[in-house]
Amino acid sequence: MLNIVLFGPPGAGKGTQSENIINKYALVHLSTGDLFRMHLDEGTELGKMAQGFMDQGKLVPDHVVISMVEDKIKEHLDARGFIFDGFPRTVNQAEALDKMLTNHNLAISGMVALQVPEAELRKRLLLRGQTSGRADDQNEEKISTRIKVYEDETSPVADYYQSQGKFNAIEGVGSIDAISEQISAVIDSF
Repeated sequence: MLNIVLFGPPGAGKGTQSENIINKYALVHLSTGDLFRMHLDEGTELGKMAQGFMDQGKLVPDHVVISMVEDKIKEHLDARGFIFDGFPRTVNQAEALDKMLTNHNLAISGMVALQVPEAELRKRLLLRGQTSGRADDQNEEKISTRIKVYEDETSPVADYYQSQGKFNAIEGVGSIDAISEQISAVIDSF
């Protein structure tokens, strides 16, 4: 089973590239944002737990997020694999994900990390903000905060997978097709 962590800062192109990977390799897309919305909309027990934390202005604990991810994996144990998009965000989440996957005789095949210079990220996010209407992409201060949170809290996840020999850096600047080709070459080596 092919299980890929697609990684990179806000504006690196994860959304665009995850669609290409899903289409080419027939993987199940696992986005925690999508999972949160589904559980909240359906009023599941996990959704209610998550809502309780969010109503208090707190982050949803890792065990709740991992439970949502595990539910999705259990639904698709016959899949060719999964692409984890925007998850894990912390080393604790990566460790919990590995443990949960091991319980299902699965493992992460590799991490594909899109690397893009900060100036390019800012340019992309502001442009996306003009076309998407996303408020967090229209404000330079919010963009700075998101990039800083990524650097401080999320980027250590790359070191975690590096220590396992699963980290693969891809230059995330260039044409979408050229970047996709680089990603495919890495995935094909897993």
